[in-house]
Amino acid sequence: MSTVPHKSPAATTKPTSVDPESVTLSGYQVDASYGPESVSAVNAANPAQPSPRIGEAGVFPYTRGIHKTMYRGRLWTMRQFAGFGSAEDTNARFKYLLENAKGTKANTGLSTAFDLPTLMGRDSDDPLAVGEVGRCGVAISTIDDMDRLYKDIPIGDVTVSQTINGPAAVIWAMYLAMAQERGISWDRIGGTLQNDILKEFHAQNEFIYPPEASVKLVVDTMEFAGKHTPKWNSVSISGYHIREAGSTATQELAFTLRDGMEYVEWGLKRGMPVDAFAPRLSFFFNSHNEFFEEICKLRAARRIWAHAMRERFGAKQERSWLMRTHVQTAGCSLTEQQPLNNIVRVAYQAMAGVLGGCQSLHTDSMDETLGLPTETAVRVALRTQQILAHETGVHRTVDPLGGSWYVEALTDQMQADADGMIREIDEMGGVVAGIHKGYFRRAIAEASYRVGQEMEAGDRIIVGVNAYPEGNEERTMEILQIPHTVETVQCDRLSAFRKSRDADVVRRCLDEIRRVARSDENTMPALVAAAHGRCTLGEMVNAMADVFGRYSGGPEW
Repeated sequence: MSTVPHKSPAATTKPTSVDPESVTLSGYQVDASYGPESVSAVNAANPAQPSPRIGEAGVFPYTRGIHKTMYRGRLWTMRQFAGFGSAEDTNARFKYLLENAKGTKANTGLSTAFDLPTLMGRDSDDPLAVGEVGRCGVAISTIDDMDRLYKDIPIGDVTVSQTINGPAAVIWAMYLAMAQERGISWDRIGGTLQNDILKEFHAQNEFIYPPEASVKLVVDTMEFAGKHTPKWNSVSISGYHIREAGSTATQELAFTLRDGMEYVEWGLKRGMPVDAFAPRLSFFFNSHNEFFEEICKLRAARRIWAHAMRERFGAKQERSWLMRTHVQTAGCSLTEQQPLNNIVRVAYQAMAGVLGGCQSLHTDSMDETLGLPTETAVRVALRTQQILAHETGVHRTVDPLGGSWYVEALTDQMQADADGMIREIDEMGGVVAGIHKGYFRRAIAEASYRVGQEMEAGDRIIVGVNAYPEGNEERTMEILQIPHTVETVQCDRLSAFRKSRDADVVRRCLDEIRRVARSDENTMPALVAAAHGRCTLGEMVNAMADVFGRYSGGPEW
């Protein structure tokens, strides 16, 4: 197996022809068949035992999964994504998802999507928020909004994921303060804060502060979680958005894991023992159309991370070596043309995530290229997971593809290539240094350009787009519309919220945030206090910006 060489965009004048029958999306030349000679699948010292690289499930290096029984003992968590309009709108969707998950053996978790103003740390009445409030996620500006968002949701029993990055510490502070005001102990609440700001500089651009200050805030949440929230994952290190921006599967693997290592390095510099925070780090990967690449990516990821934690960082506890993984199907693979085809794409992508050994899974809705998902589309997405869990038998044995000559060879190749990329990042001084050099954006852009060329040339067939277009003229899908009243009501509420609070308390809280930001202290206590003091999201974000400054983007490539 080899990687097909590709020229950079600047050096390429026309699409490079590839054979889609033999070359994967990531550019791997696949042999027509694989046999025992393709991979060392057994232990040379003891032929009755598998290779140490493969091992057994629940045993270092966890290639075959982090639990000995995997889904025989516990199904993956079906964590469906929701967020649109007002807090009440999203709360209703949460309850709809929980109701439709009844009877499922898997645990059910909620995943929260925030609107663009919230993602950028701006209140709903900010002039730059006009027209965007509640459009692509839920609008959250205050602790009262947070309370409405999770009204009647048993947050002490249901795990909650929050897809937030630049203002992650502030959003989490609001959530923690809300739990306290409900009388719910922090040691009961479970969930995940996405909080991976490094990938924003690589791919998604939803950052607020410079890289160094941004990572400092992430480490603050890691430290605080280690002391106060034993069931909460302080960072979900995300390859998903790197892949959505156009990276290859191997780039997603390497960049994501090196981002995770960067957080570990900063945590160690803070003086935190690695075993105090590593068990609460989690990962978030994309599952795309290249079925076996996605499976092997997850198997290789666990192996690389286990070795890095044990050997590079000296972690002693087994829980620190384990990579816990959430997977979401590939939004960028969905097509506006013939949207019903997306149901099929999502089903195969979901199966790849499960066969790869994920701990939780989100399945995209078929209509996401047209607008916000409708209730019908959301239900079909959830039913896709339930059919996978209850009707296909994929849960009956651990790592059913383990020992496949092709799967093991591809796992080994992806690990080797990812290790090479990680060494390259190490040599340039780490992830933050790579951001300032434009390394990640340049690499992702080149990969995206290459695949775009292949699709344009017809080498990569996308059903309903560049092949089999019959039926594209039909437009019968229902589309969820967000009324303008969502924005006006939210702004009116925010105005009333500001009038009802104690201005002196707000001022003191914001001054304390600025003081802490200038020091080496952890910002989380001041942010939680400010949430209790009725400071808004935008006010807390701006108070830190007064100290950290704002970041406008990295270098041109």
